[in-house]
Amino acid sequence: MITLYGFGKCFNVMDASPFVVKVDLFMRMANIPCQVKYGAKYLKKSPKGKLPFIDDDGTVVADSDAIMTYLTKQYQVTLDAELTPEQKAQAHLITKSLDEGLYWCLVYSRWATDECWPLTNEAFFATLPIPLRWFLPNIIRKSVKKNLHGQGVGRHSLEEILAISDKSLASLSTLLADKNFFFGETHTSFDAVVYSHLCEFISVRFDNGFESKFTKNAKRYQNLVQFCQRIEEKFYQEK
Repeated sequence: MITLYGFGKCFNVMDASPFVVKVDLFMRMANIPCQVKYGAKYLKKSPKGKLPFIDDDGTVVADSDAIMTYLTKQYQVTLDAELTPEQKAQAHLITKSLDEGLYWCLVYSRWATDECWPLTNEAFFATLPIPLRWFLPNIIRKSVKKNLHGQGVGRHSLEEILAISDKSLASLSTLLADKNFFFGETHTSFDAVVYSHLCEFISVRFDNGFESKFTKNAKRYQNLVQFCQRIEEKFYQEK
């Protein structure tokens, strides 16, 4: 059986990382059985030093897109068989937009904003032993904020980043319109991609009922909310 390595369930979603969710949902859609092992400790075993990666009976593949490409070929996955070349091209380019654009807005919302940082700190580091618990989270947060600045998103204000994320959300809402899935009435791998990002904004739940500005904004798009619910009812009934 394939083993998928991720960070772990967090904030009421399957994993804190949209890239882990992407691979997990893709395998559910393709009916490929897998077991999931959680923990940042597996970063040391990853060929690229990041999660997710999979181990398919000794074949190790890292990076969500590379994993999906490998699984499609290895297990003759036909999720996208009915898509036209134009639709496949659109899916590729939008995927890159989400992975390299909207994703960094998510990182900013969790690690850089003062409203979310205490919840992120608790969710990710609560089990650290003392004295690591006293200083390591802030060191990692400082590193993430440095990466955000280097990437470019961290150079903007909160309101500007909200506006950047909203452009992606509004575009997705326009593309989905009143369809069940993005390319019609049948799900494709692209729906796994979109859900993996949307759920981190829309489906997250905190014990104290808190909702970030980013979540409140995302929930304004009712068709995107319903899309997430549709995916969860179909593929995540255990939630």
